[in-house]
Amino acid sequence: MTSAPSGTAVPFPTASWGRRILALLVDWFASTLVVIAAVGLEEYTRPETTASDFLPLIVFVVEAALFTWLLGGSFGKLVTGLRVVPAAGRGSLRNPLTLLGRQVAIALVIPPLVFRQDGRGLHDILAGTATVTMPTYRRLTTSGA
Repeated sequence: MTSAPSGTAVPFPTASWGRRILALLVDWFASTLVVIAAVGLEEYTRPETTASDFLPLIVFVVEAALFTWLLGGSFGKLVTGLRVVPAAGRGSLRNPLTLLGRQVAIALVIPPLVFRQDGRGLHDILAGTATVTMPTYRRLTTSGA
C-alpha cells in the first residue's frame, strides 16, 4: 500500500468526521445484530454474560477490516457513501493485516482524537489510508490520480 510521505497532507478532500461517526454507529449496530443472531437475544441481554461486552467489538474489527480490504470500506462506510483509499489516492488496499491493525487502532478510540489538518486520524496515518466520500472516490479511481 502506497502512502503519502510523512508530514504531507493527502492531495484530495477527506470525509467529514460527522459522516464517519454515522458510519461507525451503523457498523456498531450491525455488529450487535450479528452477535444477537449468533448467541440469541436472551444470552446477549443476560447480565452475567460477556456476549454483550466484547463480541460486538470483535465482530466490528473483523468485519470492518475484511470489508475494507475486499470492498473499500466497512459496512457502515458503504451504507453512508464513504470509502477508504490509499493516502496517495491511487492503487489498492492490498494488505489485510495493515487494515486489521487500522481497525484495532479505531477500537482503541484514541486515533479519532489524534488527527491532522487534512482530516486523517492516527489510524489512517498509521495504515497509510484516507477516508473519502463517494464523489472523491470516483474522481480518484476514474482519473488515475
